[in-house]
Amino acid sequence: MNTILASVRAQQQAAAAIRPLRRFRRLLLYLVVISIAAVVLLPFLWMLSTALKDGSDVFAWPPKWIPNPPMWRNFIDAWTAMPFDRYLMNTLYIVVLGMIGELSSATIVAYGFARFQFPGRDVIFLILLATMMLPFHVTLIPTYLIWQAFGLTGEFDPLVLRTWTAWGPFYVFLLRQFFMTIPRDLDDAAEMDGANAFQTFYHVLLPQIRPALLAVAIFAFRGYWNDFLGPLIYLTDMNQYTMNVGMYFFMGGINEAPKWNYLMAMSIVVALPVLILFFAAQRYFIEGITFTGIKD
Repeated sequence: MNTILASVRAQQQAAAAIRPLRRFRRLLLYLVVISIAAVVLLPFLWMLSTALKDGSDVFAWPPKWIPNPPMWRNFIDAWTAMPFDRYLMNTLYIVVLGMIGELSSATIVAYGFARFQFPGRDVIFLILLATMMLPFHVTLIPTYLIWQAFGLTGEFDPLVLRTWTAWGPFYVFLLRQFFMTIPRDLDDAAEMDGANAFQTFYHVLLPQIRPALLAVAIFAFRGYWNDFLGPLIYLTDMNQYTMNVGMYFFMGGINEAPKWNYLMAMSIVVALPVLILFFAAQRYFIEGITFTGIKD
């Protein structure tokens, strides 16, 4: 008994000696994380500071981090300086249709690659993945010429119709990998119950890949909400512009100084929906990226 008590006391003393070292390591880790977070947040804080300044104080030296007084009116003036009400509706139109198209087409194509056997399936899938290696600028001009040949430039069609062609190979790859982790026994059981391929896809497999669908939805929302080059190239009517293209007008012209305070104010407005969505759906987003199977 004395030997056991001595062993327990020795273990307690060793744990007590290690505890301060663990606390120091944890404190050091927290300091590193806080420092990195501060560096990452620094541009956003400067953007917020600039958005609340008068135009004459933007380049004041030494720089003022806290505007005095804060010009909250800049947000209203920036919003009303351009028809951002219409730009917001145009952006939401593209985002909603883009998300629906991406989810529908990518899911169906991924289901086909994961569950059906047909000649050249693996080769076609490799070619699809190879398109991810092509820079966007390489396909920019050929794609524009194709839409121009169809007479669809100057409309929302090039920005919306492309989503129904499984335009994002990464989404197809991600969803296909999720389908591959689902045991085929579920398909066989559904077939024995009389379900056809579509019923098996809709009622059995889709609920299993819900985390991946949410991740794809978040990716698609961010991509179409932040898209600048696409609307700039294909839209010619000013009333069809999106939020990001509308912000470009605050840059001014040759003889006009950029309205940096207005530009920063609208940048915050445009960034907020993405930030809110990410923090609200962070758990589902992480599950969609890291989840690789189903529980037994």
